[in-house]
Amino acid sequence: MLLRLPTSVSEARDHLAEGAVAVGGATLVWATWQRDGFPAQAMSLRDLPEANVLGREELGGAVVLNRVDDRVPEVLRRAAGAVGTGAVRRAATVGGNIAGSTLRCLLPAALVLDARATVLTSTGVHDTDLAEVVAKSPVLLSLRWRTPVASAYRKHEGDPGGPPPLVVASALHPLGEDRYRLNIAVRDGYEVVGETTECGPDPEEALSALAPTLLHDVPAARAAVHDQVRGLLTR
Repeated sequence: MLLRLPTSVSEARDHLAEGAVAVGGATLVWATWQRDGFPAQAMSLRDLPEANVLGREELGGAVVLNRVDDRVPEVLRRAAGAVGTGAVRRAATVGGNIAGSTLRCLLPAALVLDARATVLTSTGVHDTDLAEVVAKSPVLLSLRWRTPVASAYRKHEGDPGGPPPLVVASALHPLGEDRYRLNIAVRDGYEVVGETTECGPDPEEALSALAPTLLHDVPAARAAVHDQVRGLLTR
């Protein structure tokens, strides 16, 4: 297997056009390759500047999870810190987790931030939403968002060898005049459900608006959602 290490977007695009497979941190694909065979070409974005940004409102797809710090909102930092073991977080990347994994541990956090994605295909670079990233698994160059007023994240305990554990993520975005847009996302197994409502500082207003939504169909998440909304709005 030939490993490509592009230092420019044009190089990376050319490698994709030649059939190179993006590997992220290779934490999930390595065992599969050992079983099924290695591709002729693989590509890592670890030397690509556009994929290594890390700031208040941006995060590169090649950033390894243990580098995600308090420069990003709490919900995203906590999500990255809850993935696997320390060894996994030193290798796994943001792009590999969101675009190259069925677990998508960072997806609920990115959804509540209203994050937009910059992706790379063999035809070039374009901005898109997270729905396209999930559906098509393109090469994720970076995420960008607007800083929320507050955010929160909780990952519940899971059973060894069982389905992915329950995750609840939330973020509060300012609308003005003491009004907010509350985004909530829940991962239940491999499914991620998100909802949005407008509210004031009273948690009961938000919970009442969320009651008839899709979140009501995730019984395991109800108590966790209620606790998180109350905590977020009473900060």
